[in-house]
Amino acid sequence: MGRTWIRVFLGMLLAFPAGAVEVHDVRLWRAPDHTRIVFDLSGPAEHKLIELDSPSRIVLDVQDTTIKSTLSDLPLAGTPVALVRTGIRDGDDLRVVLELNADVKPRSFLLRANDQAGDRLVLDLYDRSPQQQAAPTKTVHQSDKRDIIIAIDAGHGGEDPGAIGPNRKREKDVVLAIAKELNALLAADKGFSPTMIRTGDYYVSLRGRRDLARQRQADLFVSIHADAFKRKEARGASVYALSTSGATSTAARYLAQRENESDLVGGVSLSDKDDILAGVLADLSMTSTLDNSLKLGGKVLHNMDRIAKLHKKGVEQAGFAVLKSPDIPSILVETGFISNPEESRLLASSAYQKKMARAIHAGIREWFLAHPPSGTLVAWQKQQQGQQYTIARGDTLSAIAQRFNVPLADLKIRNGISGEKIMVGQKLLIPAS
Repeated sequence: MGRTWIRVFLGMLLAFPAGAVEVHDVRLWRAPDHTRIVFDLSGPAEHKLIELDSPSRIVLDVQDTTIKSTLSDLPLAGTPVALVRTGIRDGDDLRVVLELNADVKPRSFLLRANDQAGDRLVLDLYDRSPQQQAAPTKTVHQSDKRDIIIAIDAGHGGEDPGAIGPNRKREKDVVLAIAKELNALLAADKGFSPTMIRTGDYYVSLRGRRDLARQRQADLFVSIHADAFKRKEARGASVYALSTSGATSTAARYLAQRENESDLVGGVSLSDKDDILAGVLADLSMTSTLDNSLKLGGKVLHNMDRIAKLHKKGVEQAGFAVLKSPDIPSILVETGFISNPEESRLLASSAYQKKMARAIHAGIREWFLAHPPSGTLVAWQKQQQGQQYTIARGDTLSAIAQRFNVPLADLKIRNGISGEKIMVGQKLLIPAS
């Protein structure tokens, strides 16, 4: 009996080669400049990438691997891939063939299993002639007066869903909806030009998000998220800025660690690791960038307080990788806890998404109307408004005009005064000299 069992067991080992890996799912996302295909594996597997011409094809040979998932329902429309087929070669190696309809530059890499996701084989097909996303408008009607550029970053995306709430509500979908609402509000504001870091369901690395904001010469980077915690009772919206030292709370440190691990889920290879030098963070303490981030974040938090319960009353700080831009004020907005059933329902509501976008928008506008960057239309408009002066006993119009070095006629015209009569306590607008 024992020998028979051993013989059968050995037969099973021969039927299923040692170390055989299974592809249990295949997923595809289209980004503006590339197509990503992810093979979810039951374990690590060696692979080889081959490019073939006439006709144009990409071949992936994956050693000791089988596949059971179907590839017929992959969303190939709008991608450079016309057809995907699979086969077995050399007895037990998986061959995946992608027939192409456009010229691409392929790159493949293996991501080992971690706390966030299992083993994955990632294939990126970069467009040889990428479509250029329209740059944000830099000028307005007055020549040499540029717009204020707001980079809006919807967190997560693609294979990284972010936090998952009740009824499988995904953070990546909620924050993209809020980001689009904020984009529309800012686009309607004269003197402001928003630019979306992520416009659809695909992943952008944390470093890539910062780089895009810098390439587009952003005056502000705002990253939008929805929080989560193991206890469903946790709730409330928050605003964060970068910390160059420790986090301001245990919760802030936990959140930053979780958000910084997004690249592990989003499929970023080791060659894409963040190489920002420690000196860059030191530079932050020597500039106004971090100070402006905190003050601007306070304006946003104040407006969010009008429509949502706050998790903390002040702007918190932690080492968020996505906020490490030394020259761009950057904030991260947690719009609520998607893990909280009540807040998850709100975040899934289109009406609440609009409310949240309006609150963020109001805070951004409030800050920039008071502190517009030099050379912008908003700065020029503020200058034209001049400053305000309250008339004191003994003042005369001519003396006030002389004090502020403006023509008396201009002072009268700016305030609608035809004669010389003025009153104590009356407020005058002093035109820009």
